Amino acid sequence: MLLCAWQKECSYLFYSKVWLALIVLLLISAMAVILSKYRSRSLFIEIQKQEKTLDNYEIAWGQLQLELMTLKEENRVERVAKKQLKLRIPERKNIIYLKP
Repeated sequence: MLLCAWQKECSYLFYSKVWLALIVLLLISAMAVILSKYRSRSLFIEIQKQEKTLDNYEIAWGQLQLELMTLKEENRVERVAKKQLKLRIPERKNIIYLKP
């Protein structure tokens, strides 16, 4: 029990300090929630940017694979033409250039 000359004033002062402390804690908690939400949104935006970059890399990878398959196919066509059809590249003197 508090020994105070004015019991009402001591009690009022104590409760006002408690309320003030609770309000300060409430404001700190609110600011922490706001900061947490802001960081969460910032990280989500960064994740979306990285996913878009990943999608672009996957598109480029697919295009490179397609180009590689095309180049391999051209080489295969040339081999078949030389071996099975006995085709050969003509000599330079036998090449005729046409003007459009």
